[in-house]
Amino acid sequence: MVEGGGSIDASSRRTPSQAVIEAVANAEDVQPAALSPPEYESLHAVVNPTALDELFADRSNGAKRPHGTVSFPFCGYDVTVDRDGTVTLEELTESVD
Repeated sequence: MVEGGGSIDASSRRTPSQAVIEAVANAEDVQPAALSPPEYESLHAVVNPTALDELFADRSNGAKRPHGTVSFPFCGYDVTVDRDGTVTLEELTESVD
């Protein structure tokens, strides 16, 4: 398992979509800007980054969301994003038929 991300805090203002890009870039040992086609899959190809960010945004009354996670495959990893901004990566294994 590859750990990436960390907690989103008010001072960093890092969005969940940016945390995913940074975690995968770190796991691939490349700069986040290098994580782009054609060498790497586009995040837009697997998840709507704006929707991902809004999913974990504070509620309209300013209250924090109490819990939640979302997982999706991206760039050879099973990516899980937690409400607190933690991004966990697990390498996907190719099945042999």
